[in-house]
Amino acid sequence: MQTVKTIKALRATIRQWRQAGQSIAFVPTMGNLHDGHIKLVETARHQADKVVVSIFVNPTQFGPNEDFASYPRTESQDQDKLIACGADLLFLPTVEEMYPQPLQTQVSVKNLSILHCGASRPGHFDGVAVVVCKLLNMVQPDLLLLGEKDFQQLAVIRRMVTDLNIPVEIQGVPTVRETDGLAMSSRNGYLSESERQVAPLLYRSLLTVRDAILKGPDDYRTIIERQAEVLQRAGFMLDYFQVCRSVDLLPATASDQNLVVLIAAKLGKTRLIDNLYFSRQLADRTEF
Repeated sequence: MQTVKTIKALRATIRQWRQAGQSIAFVPTMGNLHDGHIKLVETARHQADKVVVSIFVNPTQFGPNEDFASYPRTESQDQDKLIACGADLLFLPTVEEMYPQPLQTQVSVKNLSILHCGASRPGHFDGVAVVVCKLLNMVQPDLLLLGEKDFQQLAVIRRMVTDLNIPVEIQGVPTVRETDGLAMSSRNGYLSESERQVAPLLYRSLLTVRDAILKGPDDYRTIIERQAEVLQRAGFMLDYFQVCRSVDLLPATASDQNLVVLIAAKLGKTRLIDNLYFSRQLADRTEF
């Protein structure tokens, strides 16, 4: 695997691949790689000739009181994992390489970016959109692979790509979970031992909400309120817990068929997000 730290070196390698007629898949990450990231790379390997992975902890998507400074950085271990799973190129830029001058250009997906996580993390998705837009301009891949764990982020990037006519296909890859159902996340390492035992309740509540919706009636508010009480008694501080239409992440109605249940909550000092996408006509009944 080749590792490059400059845009110039990245583009030189991409140019060689293009001249050879090779297709390119791209997996953007912030590092501290886990099996969810590796699944993205492995999926990419089956769908393109070359796989580019970026590791960049992007400061523009962190708020003033968030964990940018303490976000886990494990570059050496990450490189070993990427070599083992067959990545072809790692792009490992510095903040100065990505943002040589203060940004004067915004990329904002207006409506999607102010919902849910956007409501409690103002500007977060603007930061995500601008860095992904920059990375897509640098790599110019045929295929962009993103995890479905952050369903709202996936929706924001899909809309940005559509609105700006960026010539890339986006593939969402299902959330990879621990054996007890907890969605894999770099922030899981912040959990204490006792909190780690409680954390899987988040996903079990999503399953309970899904099953209640499939049985009917369509009283989403009551279904959510019951599970919210369960989570709060277990020590979670809920940010949001909502049954949404998957197409635009607005509150679902009884006539909507394709749904996603979105949740974000703090357990101790750790903020966890998760979701469950399903159709009222056909649902994945996997249990933990």
